[in-house]
Amino acid sequence: MLRKLGRSDLEVSAVGLGCWAIGGPFFLDGKPDGWGDVDDNQSIRAIELALDLGARLFDTADAYGTGHSESVIGRALGKRREDVVIATKFGFTYDQETKALITTDVQPSYIREACAASLRRLNTDYIDLYQIHVGELTDSEADRAGEELEKLCREGAIRYWGWSTDNARAAARMLDFPHFTAVQQELSVFNDGPDMLALCEAENLASLNRSPLAMGMLTGKFSSSTVLPSTDVRAAGHSWVRHFEDGRPKPEVLARVEAIRELLQTGGRTLAQGALSWNLARSAKTVPIPGFKTEAQVRDNLGAMAKGPLPQSVMAEIDKVLALETETV
Repeated sequence: MLRKLGRSDLEVSAVGLGCWAIGGPFFLDGKPDGWGDVDDNQSIRAIELALDLGARLFDTADAYGTGHSESVIGRALGKRREDVVIATKFGFTYDQETKALITTDVQPSYIREACAASLRRLNTDYIDLYQIHVGELTDSEADRAGEELEKLCREGAIRYWGWSTDNARAAARMLDFPHFTAVQQELSVFNDGPDMLALCEAENLASLNRSPLAMGMLTGKFSSSTVLPSTDVRAAGHSWVRHFEDGRPKPEVLARVEAIRELLQTGGRTLAQGALSWNLARSAKTVPIPGFKTEAQVRDNLGAMAKGPLPQSVMAEIDKVLALETETV
């Protein structure tokens, strides 16, 4: 199951893989921003399995493990690099010794420096989709970044570029740049993004979907007794982690999962596959990129492609159930 990557000439698997978790530990604002320790050999086996199962999009960032995720991908792809679309991001500066993100920088000179470093770690001479990682920029910052990214396209270092942002107005300003082809927005059953999806559909942009499983909530593996370790981003106290508090799933979110569990499992889907099928049904422009650490997670997530989008009747019923749940909270 393939989807076109926006205005580009690239095709990607309808479900890609998000590579945040395989970057291992790193820190933002002095708090853990990774998903705990990782086994690089296991990550490589999972990527190799993903390739065999038809995955053709791998999304990462230089911030993930301050370069470690990119390095693992570079090792894993090897001679199969030509078979895939690599998407990575820039915009956070970091200290590799302490694994700490420091500040943001989207100045042209830094974009060029970050791109060169990512190319080395990924063991490739081009990046298919290079994305701005900083979600909010001034208009002048965005324009200068776009101009530099177009230069990198002309030079062959990158093929296309995009922006990880939930700001549809800001993304629309980038349409005049010919190689701007994708946005990366948060999108899941629990977090719709109609304005950005409308832009993608009107202007033929790809919508890469981060957190399509709501940071794991939509896998169904958590209960009221779950307590995540302090090394996990979901327990670190970041204000933008909405579905967890102090490492525990919020009760109201657990209730919402249960309310739509049966609907998401329509057609023999697992809960995670149903959540990803919701994304696929939400728009023809969406490409969910669920994270992974293990081969089992890769197999489950990519299995959503064989199941396809949820039927529209089920989508409508989910909307009704969630509206009722919201009213009772």
